Amino acid sequence: MASLRSINQDDLRNHNLSVVLDSLLRATEPMSRADLAKKTGLTKAAMSVLVSLMLDNEILVEGAPSGQSLYGRPSIPLEIKGGRLCGMGLQANTDGYGVVVLDLDGSVVGEQWVDADMANADERAIFARLDELALQQEEALAKKGYVLAGTGLALPGLVTDDMRLLGARNLGWERLDLKQFDVVKRLDPVACNEANAAALAQVPGYATQRKDSGRIKPTDSFLYMSTDVGIGGAVIREGRVVSGDHGFGGELGHVSVDMRGPVCRCGRRGCLEVYAGRRSMVSAAGIASSDAAATRSAIDELIDRWHQRDAQTVAVVEKALEAMASVIASTINVCDVDVVMLGGLWARFEPELIRRIERMVRPQVLAYPEIEASVLVADIVDRPALMGAAEIGLRRFIDNPLRFMKQN
Repeated sequence: MASLRSINQDDLRNHNLSVVLDSLLRATEPMSRADLAKKTGLTKAAMSVLVSLMLDNEILVEGAPSGQSLYGRPSIPLEIKGGRLCGMGLQANTDGYGVVVLDLDGSVVGEQWVDADMANADERAIFARLDELALQQEEALAKKGYVLAGTGLALPGLVTDDMRLLGARNLGWERLDLKQFDVVKRLDPVACNEANAAALAQVPGYATQRKDSGRIKPTDSFLYMSTDVGIGGAVIREGRVVSGDHGFGGELGHVSVDMRGPVCRCGRRGCLEVYAGRRSMVSAAGIASSDAAATRSAIDELIDRWHQRDAQTVAVVEKALEAMASVIASTINVCDVDVVMLGGLWARFEPELIRRIERMVRPQVLAYPEIEASVLVADIVDRPALMGAAEIGLRRFIDNPLRFMKQN
């Protein structure tokens, strides 16, 4: 009985630590012990023990006292302390592959990205290179005294819970057992679709301390659209991904907007991706062949021609606008969210174009004008899936903090 009681006490302490960490990360203003006790419903005595444990383990640090409480004592804010815990993100995407390491305080500890044409890339070679990049980061982390809490792996395709990539057609990868690769064996990453990872990167305080933009709150719901060579999507409900029964939800790029349209790589006709994906748009604008359409220079030229109002490019963008608005409105009608965040290619267009999408979407929403949908450019636009993968890795600490702490 004594052993059982001890285990239950540890489980409770682990849960309470996780709740306190979540509250601190998602707070928009500094919080004291008293603030945290009020927020979490824990007693002041329990909070004192939990905070002391995190101070001793250098997870938190006390800030400068400010103001006074009812009893004349100064309020001491608690802050996340950097330099000890981090998460690593790995990604293979249509334009390259790389790794990033994020501190719990939100700062980037290390980052490496390799630009590459990934069409039909050799998966063994790519994962071997990811392993090399990860090992370099691990060596640097050891010298700095960091503890790697966990790793996330973002891929542009359908990923199962048992670490299989069912397909990433824009890479030419099919039916991969991810557990065969050394980097996966060693780091045991949480693997997921890149759009899900990119969406989580937009959630303030998901696993790192990040300044609140004021547009998206930590517990908000929104639709994220990842507009790359392919188009992915994720529904965020109260700060968490709603991925469906099998983890495959959000494949917005393969919603058909024209049953007689061009054949998509998935085999269906008229998918959003064939109108609004960057490879399709660059190719249709006559800028590059489909094989070279994913390059950075081709994308830059597409944006430049749009600004110059080149007739062929304008026609391509207008068609893509209609397709985007149709899919966004349909998804809002199904999921009942009223905020949409755009990342990738579409985040690079001028603000007026984003406002046009919003104006096109609103009257197509069944609950309009009761619901007025907002379409925004994502807060994190530079490698969001890579950043999100690192945060997914850090969640292993947030969800199970005692595993990384020494107890007195």
